[in-house]
Amino acid sequence: MAEQQQQNNMDLDQSQLCCSVCLDLLKEPVTIPCGHNYCKVCIEGCWEKEEQRGKYSCPQCREEFSQRPVLRRNNMLAEVVLKLKRMSTQQASPPAAVTCAGPSDVACDFCSEAEPNAATMSCLNCLASYCPTHLQPHYSVPVLKKHQLVSATVPLQEKMCTKHNKLMEVFCQTDKTCICYLCIIDEHKGHSTVSAAAETAEEQKQLTVSQKEVQQREQEREKELNQLIKALKEYKSCCGTAVKTNDDIFDELITSIKKKRTLVKQLMKNQEKTAVAKAEELQLQLEDEISKLRRRDSELEQLSHVDDNIHFIQTFKSLSISCENPDLRVGPFACPERSFRAVTDVVSQLMGDIDRLLNEKWPRISRTVSFTDFVMPPEPETREDMLGYCCPLTLDQNTVSKYLTISQENRRATSEKNPNCYLDRRLHRWINVGNNIRQVLCSESLSGRCYWEVTWSGSTWSVAVSYKDISQQSTYDSEFGNDNKSWSLDCSQKGYCFRHNRGSTSVSGNRTSTVGVYLDYEAGTLSFYSISGTNMTLLHKVKTTFTEPLYPGLGVKDDGSQSSSGSYAELIKLW
Repeated sequence: MAEQQQQNNMDLDQSQLCCSVCLDLLKEPVTIPCGHNYCKVCIEGCWEKEEQRGKYSCPQCREEFSQRPVLRRNNMLAEVVLKLKRMSTQQASPPAAVTCAGPSDVACDFCSEAEPNAATMSCLNCLASYCPTHLQPHYSVPVLKKHQLVSATVPLQEKMCTKHNKLMEVFCQTDKTCICYLCIIDEHKGHSTVSAAAETAEEQKQLTVSQKEVQQREQEREKELNQLIKALKEYKSCCGTAVKTNDDIFDELITSIKKKRTLVKQLMKNQEKTAVAKAEELQLQLEDEISKLRRRDSELEQLSHVDDNIHFIQTFKSLSISCENPDLRVGPFACPERSFRAVTDVVSQLMGDIDRLLNEKWPRISRTVSFTDFVMPPEPETREDMLGYCCPLTLDQNTVSKYLTISQENRRATSEKNPNCYLDRRLHRWINVGNNIRQVLCSESLSGRCYWEVTWSGSTWSVAVSYKDISQQSTYDSEFGNDNKSWSLDCSQKGYCFRHNRGSTSVSGNRTSTVGVYLDYEAGTLSFYSISGTNMTLLHKVKTTFTEPLYPGLGVKDDGSQSSSGSYAELIKLW
């Protein structure tokens, strides 16, 4: 009871020894004429504000003084406050003081026990680390108060120069390492050096930049994750809709195609399962990537508050290295609904002729439904990007029309003179007897991304793509661009013209002797470019849905003139 009473009295004394201005224990206490006590700094600050008024008052009782009172230190009160602080320090026992140092902790240098306590602060003047108990003199002894304390994050020995056993407080910019002051006049003489604090301040700027980059990448990854989740949801919905639509179509067919219907359904489900598994795996990778970036952001944030220059420099080097997976594929993500829509369209055609369509269209169904990829590669924007998709192409001798010869490793098509042409002097033009089509397809089929270039000379040439089953007869309907199975850009000295399904569109652009063609089969885009050196200009772009593999083709327009003979078009060897 006596101890409890003494403690209560001590609490009462402590409350009475507080400054009414700062509400803390009196520091350098002074007594003013009205008898109230204040910290010297606090009361002087109050009177500085009242100086213009010419009157000075007590903040507590509001008694005014015509002249500014002379302040003298209250020695007795100062002694009481000091004793009270000492008693409070002795009674306080922070929880950290009884924490034993673990394998990753810095041990207190002044603990004499077999298991020393964990140090919380290190003194750069004493070159020692302290637990909270042994650290108290640095807060109460005036001489020790001037010492520089830092968080005990790593043992002080790691901050000491191994040669001179001095604290490394200098950073050598020449050798990119921390050194002590004696090293400056030794092996680092003449090197560019700055203080560790100055180097820390400079790297703090880099830390801020790195932190912003990590945060930006985190936001990008979160955006990509949201795109993937949205695309996955749309994909599942699209697949379900496509399955139901095909069920409705197959229900109208005769019994002989029910087996094929079940096979299509199973194929689509299997493809969905594969695609969803792939997307979910990518989703986990993105979530893991975001988690890494968040941890890196947190580590960088913690490092930004470290006041230990040496620890900061040594730690920042490892944290400045990217934690991202370079092999991780990125967005944009989109639901490949085109695949299922194409399947539905193809299946609808089966109703016309069951036996023929089952044999003819089934490979197309299987091939079309397989196009599923959530990660869409970015569209190439420059010729250098396009060249990454170049593929070897050769002209197929089996598809060559009359009056056309193949040479240059099956890459050049040359026009020969047509004996069925004669000059009509009345009309002043050449007349072609018979409609002889001169064109040739390549041997290679294309069903992905591909880029190629064609150089031409002489007459009007067609740079085209076509399905394999285009008519081989030398008729008007079999010419590139005159049906719905081929797409053709006609090139001449007068300009360009795009043709498809008997329709033609005049195309403006730079007239060059080289044309580039970029095909993105899955995206359903076909682009033609005029090429001049390393520069390329878009001439025409087609957006459609391809349902069969495409074959590049070359064709010449026979106007009967002498210039038609000997003119050529050649596939440029880019591979």
